[in-house]
Amino acid sequence: LLVRLLFCLFADDTGIFEPRDSFEALIRDRTAADGADTGAWLAALFDVLNTPEPNRQRALDEDLRAFPYIDGALFAERLPVPAFSTRMRDLLLEACAFSWDAISPAIFGALFQSVMDPAARRAQGAHYTTEKNILKVIEPLFLDRLRAEFSRIRDRRDRGRAAALRAFQDRVAGLRFLDPACGCGNFLVIAYRELRALELEILVALNPRGQRDLDIAALSKVDVGQFYGIEINEFPARIGEVAMWMMDHIMNVRLSLQFGEVFARIPLKAAPHIHCADALEIRWETVLDPTCCDYIMGNPPFIGFVMRGAHQQDQAAALMRALGAGGTRLDYVAAWFLKAAAYAQTGAAQIGFVATNSITQGEQVAQLWPTLLGRYRMQITFAHRTFRWGSDAPGAAHVFCVVIGLARDPVDAERRLFSYRDDQAEPEESRHRVLSPYLIDASALRDPALVVTRGRAPGAGMPVLRVGTKPVDGGHFIMDDAHREAFLRAEPRAESLIRPFVGSRELIHGGSRWILTLHGVSPAAIRAMPAVRDAVEAVRRYRMGERPSRGRTRPERYGSRRLSRAMATRPTEFHVTVLPERPFLAIPEVSSESRSWLPIAWLHPPTVPSNKLLVAENVTLAQFALITSRMHLVWARFVGGRLGNGIQYSPGICYNPFPWPELPPDALPRLTSLGQAILDARAAHPEASLADLYDPNVMPPALRRAHQALDRAVDRLYRTEPFADDRNRVEHLFALYERRRSPLTPEAARPRRR
Repeated sequence: LLVRLLFCLFADDTGIFEPRDSFEALIRDRTAADGADTGAWLAALFDVLNTPEPNRQRALDEDLRAFPYIDGALFAERLPVPAFSTRMRDLLLEACAFSWDAISPAIFGALFQSVMDPAARRAQGAHYTTEKNILKVIEPLFLDRLRAEFSRIRDRRDRGRAAALRAFQDRVAGLRFLDPACGCGNFLVIAYRELRALELEILVALNPRGQRDLDIAALSKVDVGQFYGIEINEFPARIGEVAMWMMDHIMNVRLSLQFGEVFARIPLKAAPHIHCADALEIRWETVLDPTCCDYIMGNPPFIGFVMRGAHQQDQAAALMRALGAGGTRLDYVAAWFLKAAAYAQTGAAQIGFVATNSITQGEQVAQLWPTLLGRYRMQITFAHRTFRWGSDAPGAAHVFCVVIGLARDPVDAERRLFSYRDDQAEPEESRHRVLSPYLIDASALRDPALVVTRGRAPGAGMPVLRVGTKPVDGGHFIMDDAHREAFLRAEPRAESLIRPFVGSRELIHGGSRWILTLHGVSPAAIRAMPAVRDAVEAVRRYRMGERPSRGRTRPERYGSRRLSRAMATRPTEFHVTVLPERPFLAIPEVSSESRSWLPIAWLHPPTVPSNKLLVAENVTLAQFALITSRMHLVWARFVGGRLGNGIQYSPGICYNPFPWPELPPDALPRLTSLGQAILDARAAHPEASLADLYDPNVMPPALRRAHQALDRAVDRLYRTEPFADDRNRVEHLFALYERRRSPLTPEAARPRRR
């Protein structure tokens, strides 16, 4: 009902219904003020709109007879007669008073998102795409190429120009598009609008003096029947169909204005092919033959691996295994990439998707991209590096995205890469011979599909990095200052057992937490302290799932039930215990993207690092200097995972596989001095947290200079020629990583100096 009303409101203001405001007049003048007969009049109108003029009853009401035959299946289904109240009728008239001719049909996706339940929207990953972001996909996917080809033909001055223009129009009219996660059809609507605009330019070039000889309807060949979609929910699917018809009418009006003759494609002969189905269950071949499909595009659901529901987990995992992925711990969007690549094996369809940026970072890269680039022989044809998601609707997703284009046999020799300096910046384009799954230039690699795999140990004599203490205690061992004071009032003998507990937040921003540590404490001592004994019992019950965690309304889920119960038999122990006995280096698990250097610090016993810190002992100042260098940060930024837009640092991806430089004899004293200079510059501001010191806007000049001096020295350990930017650095590191991982000769494993 709402979709049909939406069409009628739009048709009333755009010339589909003549005279203008016919629908508004029908509701205002022919229905009762209490709304009692409004539903009956609407039902009669819908029947008229679905009936060709010759087949209508002779005694039909004159006001109804004036409405045109619409067809297109929009009004084919008989709906129950809706029951209207006075308030509902007034709201409909209020909607009629709005000027719908000023509205782009692309806005309906945002309108639909705004009325969705937020929980349902998150569960479905339903976040609708702005026109700006749609153009990031469709312009490099096909529009830019079509526009360039049209310009070349239009500028010809030979006799074959007109024939070439007509052939080009036929080719544009023969293209077929599939959006397998189409929502309300925004991608289809904008792509159709752009194709019709291109066709209009073709027609103007063919008829520079206007068109007088042919029926204007014969000029336009591009229609909505070229567009196909799959959408799991019926309401947005139906909105998508109506939005396509609305855009068709808008473009017909533009054509009419250009050639001075009214053209309305009514009744609707062609219809968009939007199927209401689960895109991961339906065979796309049943929607559009892959040999006929030219472009696959869209914005599949934004659902991270840990956010998937049980059905989505099982569904995606089964599909990923069937399609050959190297793992199943992938964002939901990866299933669309795999299914599109498999579908494109028959035919020559090119792919352009918006995706969560996680599939180009961290461990997901090794699970997804060897399959796409190897098994399915796809190539990255264009990409937008990470940018902040935008939406036209309230409740927009707070995620960071990439755009990726794929093809088996790319048309263009060059690969286009769009990069962003910050969240507010416009993209800067660069051209490359080949792109890596990490969205960097891969022309220096023997294997452009190279992915970084988890490393078990660091090279170059670097210290082992491990995760800190993981209590799994439900909060019963962890205390803030007030809780600690209260605990010690009840149990003063436990003072030496309560140690500072530092995670990423405390390391970067300051503040204090404490943890009760019973490692090595005798059973007799524990039994002699009732408050400690109570805390141990609370942990045991928490691990058994009998009682909620402290400060929570329900127990946290932790691992498997078997593991939880096994730990419950050892309630005085942590799941992971790290209690350093000497000063140790601490790296936060997550650090803000805005910082130019990782906020790394030394901590001292009796501090206990949490599992939100990565810990290394026996670290020299020279090694600290290498870890805190810009070169290492860049590797972590491009290769590591992300939490939001924060760098998620992991030993297996960011630290162990990092191509540490080979150090000449004079490097150690120099690095030691530079590392100490950074610590000295920090020490000059004892009141400042690491968040203060590394805030790009207020960073102390002396600390910035110390880091810059270190970066120049570390850069020279890799090559004498300066690096132009961070992308240049990471491309060099990838080439070095490749040589060290599979050297052809001993010489090939050494870094090259230029």
